[in-house]
Amino acid sequence: MSKKRIGILTSGGDCAGLNAVIRAVVHRADLLDWEVLGIINGTAGLMKEEPEYRKLELKDFDGNMLRRGGTVLGTTNKGNPFSYPMPDGTFKDRSDEIIAGAKKLGLEAIIGIGGDGSFAILQKLAEKGDFKLVGIPKTIDNDIGKTETSVGFDTAVTVATEALDRLQPTAASHDRVMILEVMGRDAGHIALASGIAGGADVILLPEIPYSVDAVAKKLKQVKAKGRNFALVVVSEAVKKQDGGSAKMKYADGEKRYGGIGYVIGDELAVATGFETRVTILGHVQRGSAPTYNDRMLASALGVKAVDLVAEGKFDRMVAWQDRKVVDVPIAEAIAAYQDVDLDGTLVHTARALGICLGDE
Repeated sequence: MSKKRIGILTSGGDCAGLNAVIRAVVHRADLLDWEVLGIINGTAGLMKEEPEYRKLELKDFDGNMLRRGGTVLGTTNKGNPFSYPMPDGTFKDRSDEIIAGAKKLGLEAIIGIGGDGSFAILQKLAEKGDFKLVGIPKTIDNDIGKTETSVGFDTAVTVATEALDRLQPTAASHDRVMILEVMGRDAGHIALASGIAGGADVILLPEIPYSVDAVAKKLKQVKAKGRNFALVVVSEAVKKQDGGSAKMKYADGEKRYGGIGYVIGDELAVATGFETRVTILGHVQRGSAPTYNDRMLASALGVKAVDLVAEGKFDRMVAWQDRKVVDVPIAEAIAAYQDVDLDGTLVHTARALGICLGDE
């Protein structure tokens, strides 16, 4: 009899810990005497007439693989296959091509590592193509529901915290207000966690509209108490005073978050008279070697995903709850979007530490 064969792909934005997930899946599958095919560049690899993949074996995963950021399989976060942008400007449903690719590989199941957007597409493909799917949550934004944390979040927060550690001495040396803009799409988890850990005086979140006057008041209080510098953390998705988003237009015509730090820096310079400097951390948050927490989480979730395939449990996402790995319906995870809980522990902690969240 031939070995059972499963596929694994990474989809959406990259983050630290993806290779650790892939490694865990391969190790667990090897103990079950299964084959693992790594699909190249996510669903884009299945669109090819001859699907692009590589057979993953234990010899591919030396001691360095666990430590590497990014994904050795490649990923894509562009082009919904159900409405795929074509060179002539039209859109085409290419979902059948992906389904055909998956069937051509003869996969028992596909393990998809992604966020809520990727899961929505993968689940729709699995339903249409009648193939088996298990999801593993990864996102630096930590906004997937039904899991307390996702692969990549801890590393992103660590990088942002280390950036604050580096900005503090130069802020103190020059009597400046240092503003750090971090990623986070529409949720402020990175800003909130790194701001608390990095000793920020102000943390601005997409979930809380800010007032320039409130922030300026806090900064003046800091200076009045004898400190010559201040640290401000801003999530990229924070809305401007007029309610609009700060976005940058790129050569391909796409607009992406970026620049709210400069907007706020100018506002605060005018309101306080203090010298301000802005750092946009950007993709640095994605590219680091994974932290201990992300390596551990990736390993536990990867093992559980293979176990679900062995148990015949599909259309499920593995999740971290109450210090253990569980599985939940993918649809529930997508539906339970997780932004910052304004009544939660971390918001309370920030306020209790005297950190200004922009609203008072």
